[in-house]
Amino acid sequence: MFQTLINVFRVPELRNKILFTLAMLVVFRIGHWIPLPGVDHEQLAKTAELAKEQGGAFATLASAVAMFSGGALSHSTIFGLGIMPYITAGIIIQLLTTVYPPLKKLQEEGGSGRQKIMEYTRYITLALCVVQGIGWLSYLRAQNLLVEGNTANPVWWIMALACLTAGCMFLMWIGEQIDKHGIGNGASMIIMAGILSSMPQAINWVINNFNPGAPDKMGYMGIIALLAGFVFVIAGSVLMTVAQRRITVQQAKHTRGRKVFGGQRSYLPLRLNHGGVMPIIFASSLMVFPGVIFSQLRETTRTAGTADTWYGGAFRFLADNFNQGAYLYVIVTIILVYFFAYFWITVQFNPEEMSKQMKESGSFIPGLRPGPRTAEYLETVMNRVTYVGAGFLALVAVLPPVINSALNIDFTVTQFLGGTGLLIVVSVTMDFLQRVEANLLMRNYAGFLGGEDGNAGPRLGGVQN
Repeated sequence: MFQTLINVFRVPELRNKILFTLAMLVVFRIGHWIPLPGVDHEQLAKTAELAKEQGGAFATLASAVAMFSGGALSHSTIFGLGIMPYITAGIIIQLLTTVYPPLKKLQEEGGSGRQKIMEYTRYITLALCVVQGIGWLSYLRAQNLLVEGNTANPVWWIMALACLTAGCMFLMWIGEQIDKHGIGNGASMIIMAGILSSMPQAINWVINNFNPGAPDKMGYMGIIALLAGFVFVIAGSVLMTVAQRRITVQQAKHTRGRKVFGGQRSYLPLRLNHGGVMPIIFASSLMVFPGVIFSQLRETTRTAGTADTWYGGAFRFLADNFNQGAYLYVIVTIILVYFFAYFWITVQFNPEEMSKQMKESGSFIPGLRPGPRTAEYLETVMNRVTYVGAGFLALVAVLPPVINSALNIDFTVTQFLGGTGLLIVVSVTMDFLQRVEANLLMRNYAGFLGGEDGNAGPRLGGVQN
């Protein structure tokens, strides 16, 4: 391992890429501490802490976005929106490409088409920044968290909205610079940096709550259970991320003169977790709204003195059961994860097109007739492996809130035992290691995944060199 780290910094090009990526992430973390002018940050911090203890609507909203913004939204900085508007815009464009023929045709044009699609993505990002910025500032005004005099000041509103929008667009630019001059996916690296920024806080919570002599504190067994759970979930996430269902593909033989070409056997890898973290992101995003809406309705009925009515009781029941970790919350989350997992493969996986490409290239699956029969087989296999992959995603999605509510462990700790953040960190780290590995192998250095003799063993995902 140490020799591999030395090899990384022996290659000037790779070293410069890694240092450039780290420098851009440092810039991201510096901007995380630049406050947004005109907001009562002291009162905002008190409100966030009180809501976290009481589990109100503000806590649900803040915990949902803090993971992707690095916690910047909870104390309102210029990077408060994070890079999620850019990620959302990319997802919107990706979905539109599959259902809107002009965009699909534009994507097939090559580099110029992709550049045009990237331009559309930036425009959508800008629009999402404005909408989300107005929503967040309006929420701060409703909670009386603005400095006196700024509530109805149009100049401040324009300035604050411009700061939030410029911060998000600057993060988008940083991500594109990492893509161009650094190593790894820029937007994913920024999200991972925001998630990992809460790790010192999680470690500090564990240290402060460790007291073997106190019955209400964590003991040695609690620490061991946390570490074992962390290692187990990380290992399972890595395994399920790289897991594949390999379908044998036979290439047809071609005779030209006295020579025979083709006839080799290969395999078609179908990922067990084809949707990646997208099903969890969609499900978690949607699950924010019921908790916030029902909590607000419960407070409204309590203020109006109608909490004892039948609808007041219904709002109270729904608000309590849509808190993170509640029974109804867990059930609906699992259903949504399964729904979005199958929705994603419906949008992204086209068995008819794949069967057509195999037929045109002279390849076939042994025992199956090329054409509709092959497409039907691929669709059946993909539906079955997606069922298993969605089950894993559902388990990972519900672990943090369940552990948080059942064992009373802070959410900053439980988010590293599952959830969207953990999957993002695992996926981005593996992608980063694969890119470093590829750069080292091009220069005959043993990588992180290779043997000691300098020849790499099986690559992640089962692909042999």
